Amino acid sequence: MQAMLIETEKTPNPATLKFLPGQAVMTGGTRDFATPEEAEASPLAEALFSLGDVDGVFFGSDFVSVTAAPGVGWADLKPQVLGVLLDHFSAGMPLFRPGSADAIMVAPDEVPGDDPADADIVAQIRELIDTRVRPAVANDGGDIIYRGFDKGTVYLKMQGACSGCPSSTATLKQGIESLLKHYVPEVSEVRAV
Repeated sequence: MQAMLIETEKTPNPATLKFLPGQAVMTGGTRDFATPEEAEASPLAEALFSLGDVDGVFFGSDFVSVTAAPGVGWADLKPQVLGVLLDHFSAGMPLFRPGSADAIMVAPDEVPGDDPADADIVAQIRELIDTRVRPAVANDGGDIIYRGFDKGTVYLKMQGACSGCPSSTATLKQGIESLLKHYVPEVSEVRAV
């Protein structure tokens, strides 16, 4: 049996570390767990929350981001998280319990309430988010989900390391808002939901 190596990377959010198991985690979309109750859909997320010092778990395409509870240092928590991840991935366990996860996963294209008259604008916004914003945010251990466009305002949901990150407001305002305003003149503001 070959030993498994899980790499770790810091994220802009000091409370969150990104763990890379060297294999696919999610084959499509992402999944964010903010509570132990939400984590019941996934044996891996549930095991991470059961450590007691975990405040959030996020599954990306090839990474797992874990957010430490307030006041918890990574020196003690990191070896415990690595142990849970190694056990899970080396045993080839399923990421989700049958019938539980995919039904409640928030896919990037599930957005109610866009005005059909704005279809071209929304298509441009989604394209920019998918090609320019999401890959950069994934590098930082998170994701950004389009939630809607209304009267010039784009609504986005920050997940994983980006949720609660001290620099997320700056990222939204100076980075994403500037990019969208530049390419889509109809955009006047970007807000987190």
